[in-house]
Parts: sequence; structure tokens; C-alpha cells
Amino acid sequence: MSKQYKTVSLSDEQRIALEALCRRRKVDALVWKRARAFLLLDAGEDAGTVCRILDIGPTVLTEWRFAFAGAGLSFFGLKDYSQRQGHLSVVQEQAVRAHFTAQPARNADEVCAYVLAECDQNYSTSGAAKLMRRLGFAYKKPQLLPAQADEAKQAAFIAKYEALMNGLAADEMVVFSDAVHPEHQSRPAHGWFPKGQKTALKATSGRKRLNIQGALDLETFQFTFVEGEKINAQTTRQMLEKLERNNQTKTAIHVFVDNARYHHAKILQPWLDSPERRVKLHFLPAYAPHLNPIERLWGVMHKWVTHNRHYATFNQFTEAIFDFFRKTLPEKWPEFRDTVTDNFRVISLKEYKVI
Repeated sequence: MSKQYKTVSLSDEQRIALEALCRRRKVDALVWKRARAFLLLDAGEDAGTVCRILDIGPTVLTEWRFAFAGAGLSFFGLKDYSQRQGHLSVVQEQAVRAHFTAQPARNADEVCAYVLAECDQNYSTSGAAKLMRRLGFAYKKPQLLPAQADEAKQAAFIAKYEALMNGLAADEMVVFSDAVHPEHQSRPAHGWFPKGQKTALKATSGRKRLNIQGALDLETFQFTFVEGEKINAQTTRQMLEKLERNNQTKTAIHVFVDNARYHHAKILQPWLDSPERRVKLHFLPAYAPHLNPIERLWGVMHKWVTHNRHYATFNQFTEAIFDFFRKTLPEKWPEFRDTVTDNFRVISLKEYKVI
């Protein structure tokens, strides 16, 4: 193949149009292959490499080059991108993408308003959603991250935890502890329902809640918990005492907890410092709930028990919560293992675009 066919230089408008074509969910395979060939050539790939990647012959690629030179974007079934009713030009789409990259849209209505004001084009809500997807956006929630998490402390904790686990004796165990306060409230959640059917969930009028302090062993999914009118140093001691009673053969019980005030309570220290004590507290870094796997268990509990569920009485609600911990968790814990894990990582705000 002669050198004149080894590379292609696309204009910005052509490049954007072909990239958009390749992102379409439904596109003819031959059209997609043609578009990808010219994008690869434009990126500096030589003709031989392009032919191998796309499994086409050099003669075919030469014919495509001549056709594109004469027909432009219409070679791919695309009309020119000059502004027309109901559509945006390539330049306008670039402006829309830049604007909403810098200032994320909360909904499609904001996109409609911007396009009308800046481009003098009327888009429906569904049309605006399609436009945003075509421009490389996705409708999703931002991840909520702790604003003050210290990366160095997270890394130090993970290293210390791994060292503990690697040196753990057979007669030692590790648990993660935390408190949860499920409210007697109906919790609507997404689900699959018959199209066209109005679906509702009965609301509850009370504000009662349970106060549960628990500890989870990730090896066996043994869950130890106590309930109280409120969570404090007393319930903490009760839960730790229960851990010791339920694990008589263990010489050491390592309990990972957060920095709640009741974990540091002075009235708890004499008991913890007692020579016969087998529990040992380890504290998580501040503002790092992602390093406590039991937090994920609370999420599983809510999905299993409270999402799209109505309990007419607080007693029914209480029974359902306790039934999850006493029956469902030990019976179905293999289903939960991939969610409730100690696969820890350092969370850094540098990895995200913070809005």
C-alpha cells in the first residue's frame, strides 16, 4: 500500500461525528467498522495495523479512503452537521458537553432550558436525555465520600489490620462492631412492577426505632448483638461480655469499633483493663466508615427487611428485624459474603470530580 493511504487527518467535526457513531447502541456492523477504521488512521495507526485489527483487506481500505474523500460523512450514512430543526451542530454539541461537564445537570429539564437559551432549539425531556447519553453522560448519583478522611491514616489502618490477620492464632478471632437504629418506617425502593399499574407502599405513622449494637465475625458470619433503649457504654459492655460468653475457647477477641464517645467512656476502661479480659478494642480511623464491613451488613438488612415492606405494628417490625439477624443471616450468609467483606481500599478525593 502506498504511503498516501497510511494516515488520515480528520477535522474536529468529522472526528466527533464518527466517535458519536461508534458509541451508538444500534449501528450497522459495516458502518461501525468503516468509522473505526478512519478513527484509527486519524490516531496515527498505519494501514496494515488497521486492516489486521478490523479484519479487512488493504484494497477495501483503499476503496473506503477514496469514497470518504468524495462523499465525506455521508459515506457513513451521516448527513452534514449543519444546524437543522430539532438537532444541534457539532459545535453546539461541544458547547453543551463542556457546559455540563463543568456544571452537572440535575435533570433533563435543565438540559432543555440550556439548549433552548443557548442554541435556540426545543428538546423534549426524553430528547434531552438521549442527547446527554450521546454526548457521553450517564444519569447517576454521585458517591458520598467523607470530607475529612485522612488517606495516610486509612493506609496505616489497612496495613495494621492485614498484619493482625496474617498473624492471627487459631484461638483468636476478629469482629467488627457498630450500632444501627432501624426506624419503623416504610422504605420505598426501586423494583420491577407491571407497566401502567399504579404502585404504592403504605406509610407508617410512628417514629419508634430499635437501638441495636452488634459485632460481626467475617469468617463465620456469627452475629452477636444486644438491644437497648439507647446505645451507650453500658450496652457496649453488655455486647462485649456476650462476645466473651459465646466464645469461651478464644483467648483473644479483637473488636474493631469506630470513635463513638461511648467506646472511649471512662466507666468502660476499668472493665477493659481487667487482667481476665479477652476482648481488645481496635479503633477505626476517623471519618472512614468504609473500613467497617458491618456498615454494609446494615445495608443488606434494610434491603432484605425494610425496602418495599410495610409492618402495621412496631412489634411486627421488631420481629422482622430480629428474624433477619437470628435466622436469615446464619442461613443465607453465603449470599452476603461478596457484599460484606474486608476488601478495604484507601478512598481519596483525588480520584473523583468533587462537585
